[in-house]
Amino acid sequence: MTPTLVRHHRYADSSAPVDAGTRARDWAEIQERMLAPLYEAVYERLEVGSGTRMLSLDCGSGLALLIAASRGARVTGVDSDPERLALARERLLGGTGQEAGSGAPRARLVDSVAAAAADRPAPYNLLTAFQPIGCADGDSEGLAPALASAVPLAVRGTTVVLAGWGPPERCATAPVLRVAARLTESARAPRPQAGWRPALRDDLEDVAARAGLKPDGSGRVSCPFGYADVDSAVRGLLSTGLFDAAVRATDRAQVEKEVAEALHPHLRADGTVWMPNVFRYLVCVT
Repeated sequence: MTPTLVRHHRYADSSAPVDAGTRARDWAEIQERMLAPLYEAVYERLEVGSGTRMLSLDCGSGLALLIAASRGARVTGVDSDPERLALARERLLGGTGQEAGSGAPRARLVDSVAAAAADRPAPYNLLTAFQPIGCADGDSEGLAPALASAVPLAVRGTTVVLAGWGPPERCATAPVLRVAARLTESARAPRPQAGWRPALRDDLEDVAARAGLKPDGSGRVSCPFGYADVDSAVRGLLSTGLFDAAVRATDRAQVEKEVAEALHPHLRADGTVWMPNVFRYLVCVT
């Protein structure tokens, strides 16, 4: 599976707030698929299949779960965003919650690790946290505690996978993300707000250490961001949440305008947008 160019209609009024459902669909239909090469590389390396019982933290709208389930894995996804979780249920459960021709659940979608602990058929043997860290201040603060709460639900020696942005010089999207930091800082907000920062070499290792995990290998994966046009690119990028502080500090219309301007170097002759990126993953054991 590779990133797909997706075309969307423009917002009717750029100054109007975007409802949570539209934002979640922008993530699911435009942005989430950009990380599909990362999911597939990890699953291939770990030989994910019918014997895999996976718990995925911050599962979003479920694409990583869907790919694992297509390989035969039993999957449980955790996400606190009700809109994204609803889309994951549509994808994985199809309104029935059952696999075709089977009485067993194909997947479970819950809003907390505590809920994932209830009524699970067997301990998990793979934990994943695919939401990339390493490009915003404080974006890993909640990850170590979440991992620590999930580890007791897994068998001893379980594999844990963390994901993060690669070096800024290998990520064409990095200069676009800097827009968020610049707008946030220029507003001189009275309270600290998360802004872009360059990924550091040991971001993932630091989280693993705080969660009591032992690193056991790593890898890098090319994940180009491809969009049908600038409008789709803006919507996809804003759906990540990485520009939320900038929107609060200024307004959405300004953020959209400046993100669109930052995308011009990546605009191709046919109107599409293409940004090569590298993401990193760390394999650990409990």
